[in-house]
Amino acid sequence: MTRRAAVLLAGTAVVSVLLAMPAGANPAAATAAASVIPIPASVTPLEGRFILRAGTPIYTAGNAEARRIADYFADLVHRIHAIRLAVRDLPPMRAAKPAATADPPAQAIVFRLDPHAPGTSPESYQIDVSSERVLVSAPDPRGLFYGAVTLWQLCSAPAMHGEITLAAMQITDSPRFRWRGLMIDSARHFQSPEFIMRYIDWMAVHKLNMLGWHLTDDQGWRLAVRKYPRLTSIGAWRVPAGAAAQRDIDAATGRPRLYGGFYSQDDVRRVVAHARARYVTIVPEIDMPGHATAAIVAYPRLGVTDHPPRAVPADWGVFPNLYNVEESTFGFLEDVLAEVMELFPGEYIHLGGDEAVKDQWKASTRVQARMRELGVPNEEALQSYFTGRMGKYLEAHGRRMIGWDEILEGGVPPGAAVMSWRGVQGAITAAASGHDAVLSPAPTLYLDSRQGTGPEEPPGRGEVVSLERVYRFDPLPAPLAAAADHVLGVQANLWTEHVRLEERASYMTWPRAAALAEIAWSAAERRDFADFQRRLPLEFDRYRALGMHFSTTAFAPPRSVGPWERHMSQDLKTCTGKLVLNLEDDAPLQGPRAVFLIDIENPCWMLPAMDLTRAKRLSAAVGQVPFNFQIGRDIDAIHLRPPRTPAGELEVRLDGCDGAPLAVLPLAPAAGNDAVTVLPDAALRPLAGTHALCFTFTQRTLDPLWAVEWVQLSP
Repeated sequence: MTRRAAVLLAGTAVVSVLLAMPAGANPAAATAAASVIPIPASVTPLEGRFILRAGTPIYTAGNAEARRIADYFADLVHRIHAIRLAVRDLPPMRAAKPAATADPPAQAIVFRLDPHAPGTSPESYQIDVSSERVLVSAPDPRGLFYGAVTLWQLCSAPAMHGEITLAAMQITDSPRFRWRGLMIDSARHFQSPEFIMRYIDWMAVHKLNMLGWHLTDDQGWRLAVRKYPRLTSIGAWRVPAGAAAQRDIDAATGRPRLYGGFYSQDDVRRVVAHARARYVTIVPEIDMPGHATAAIVAYPRLGVTDHPPRAVPADWGVFPNLYNVEESTFGFLEDVLAEVMELFPGEYIHLGGDEAVKDQWKASTRVQARMRELGVPNEEALQSYFTGRMGKYLEAHGRRMIGWDEILEGGVPPGAAVMSWRGVQGAITAAASGHDAVLSPAPTLYLDSRQGTGPEEPPGRGEVVSLERVYRFDPLPAPLAAAADHVLGVQANLWTEHVRLEERASYMTWPRAAALAEIAWSAAERRDFADFQRRLPLEFDRYRALGMHFSTTAFAPPRSVGPWERHMSQDLKTCTGKLVLNLEDDAPLQGPRAVFLIDIENPCWMLPAMDLTRAKRLSAAVGQVPFNFQIGRDIDAIHLRPPRTPAGELEVRLDGCDGAPLAVLPLAPAAGNDAVTVLPDAALRPLAGTHALCFTFTQRTLDPLWAVEWVQLSP
């Protein structure tokens, strides 16, 4: 989006607010009101304006939290305008007066904790802007913090001659939901503690208050546990998939270089303290009984089979490895949770419970014997027993369990909350049975999906989940409306199988998480996507000031590719939509890598129909990606075309994918290259009229999997 387009959009937002304002109201209030995300519950324009400039004092009544919030606001203003504000304590006589009778200083900003401030939630706040002062008041520090965030947004319009003009107005605001969350997956790819803290900062300026932290999975265990050091000395490290990683030998060990990382308990304490200062509660996730491979590699006695896995895997998907159900394993998990509770003071602990394939339990004579000992009739009931037992352990220590909606199968433990990810039905079922629920449905609230269709999109799932699609999600569909008291809120999840880099994690999150914030905070009747879009340009200015990577795809014009230009894989159509991914190449190890849109269960691409009358030659660039996917029996349905030569071929067919090829491009030049190779071009026989082209590979084995990066026709 160009700067001119951003200005035009922002101007449109002002006009829309002006048209909606009552006669006699201050028009300048429109500019400020058009900049706030999530949109407040009530904005009342008043007469007058307040001028904020360097040295404008900010007063608090001596309360330490109010002072810290005032300092936070001053820092945000300095980041976006380089204007320094002076934070001071109110004079003792004024500070001692009750809030209802105290006379705030003139030509100042005042942050005040006031038990009589309006609002039904501890997160409620009110902002009063007049020509004399700005007063931010709230009954609780949480509300005062969110008032500071809104005031910063009001101040984010461009400053003129070092002065910020705030239109007189009154804002009264409260959240719609208690749980306004994001989840970040640190198990598949490790992010630094510093990044997690920045992520929390970005959540806070959107009034998001719950961070799910996915710390354990098959591909890595990221949390240091004092009693079980091998969880991180072994379980936190793996060799990445692909030939390039296998050839990257660590001189110290003579073996392929390990990839990973973990959070020390001091790291976690630092992150938790930072989150507390931003009024964000961290919900740690320790997955069980499935997604347990990394823990079983570290401590094989935890597994079910006689031959447990010996290395942390680099495959994505669902593994069959479950914890066994011995008393010693429950003891291990209780020990882990004891240390988790020491580190994370929040009410909820997430125990996963998803995708627990029970084949190993079914095949194990020992597990079957334990089921008889426990009086458990089947494997689904065994998971219910497992989950219920761990939930009771948390409850005995003053905490609540939350789990993915699979915990509903076989019976959900009393008091447990349910996170509904397989659509919204899990929340409906949970609420109907008296359990609290968080809506977190795939794919709409899964941030690892692409935001647009262009080749500039980073790796992720192939399905497009646009900003508008997120914004239009209804967290209270009709079946839930009657049980709204059991809906804690909403959460969007950033799974990171295909999100390797921290800047990409940021890009995949924002601004879709801003849409989530408005869903979670603002009243349904206040939400309007066109208006939200008009407020985004100023939001993007704030993102730049905070150093955030973010997507502008919502404003990107439709991509147009001419007939003789390169068609990237993202410009092509996959022949089917079985399991489409926007996959990153595994090479080079350093520097940029190609990204291929590919259906891994049917690697086949179509160039949409176009006039090929003048087409004489075809060129293509191809790469190889590791087939590191646990997809169960679906792998048996993948059809490979037999190659003519040892390296295989890229075959091109006309108007379909069967019959004799129109052209064949040998893959021998690319066979030894881990990165992208431009193949020698191929001549095309004379063609007339409009045709589509189908591209497929021949190969004997799935791993590695050939992929198209681009194709190009030339006259």
